[in-house]
Amino acid sequence: MANRRSKRSAVRSSGNVFADLGLKNAAEKKTKVRLAVAINHILYKAQLSQAQAAERLGINQPKISALVNYRLQGFSVERLMHFLNALGCEVEIVIRRPRLGRGPGVRVTAA
Repeated sequence: MANRRSKRSAVRSSGNVFADLGLKNAAEKKTKVRLAVAINHILYKAQLSQAQAAERLGINQPKISALVNYRLQGFSVERLMHFLNALGCEVEIVIRRPRLGRGPGVRVTAA
């Protein structure tokens, strides 16, 4: 079969897949995922079982399972930040004017 070029054109991402998909609360969803990635990375590095992680975070094991599998609808940004504190991390919130070429938004950076 001959190689055909698609008539579709590529669209540059906005940097937020949730916004690109047209989902509501896209900035919040992106923030939650970035926080969950940091939490899951810490849990993985600590080699904690889900039961141990649940005890450390003060939640039950099914909630840890949801967190590990990025089912985040039951978690607020505040609660995820609290989990990071419970895991020994400092969470810093910086408020500033947007950088040149960017609009206002929320950005999560893990060190």
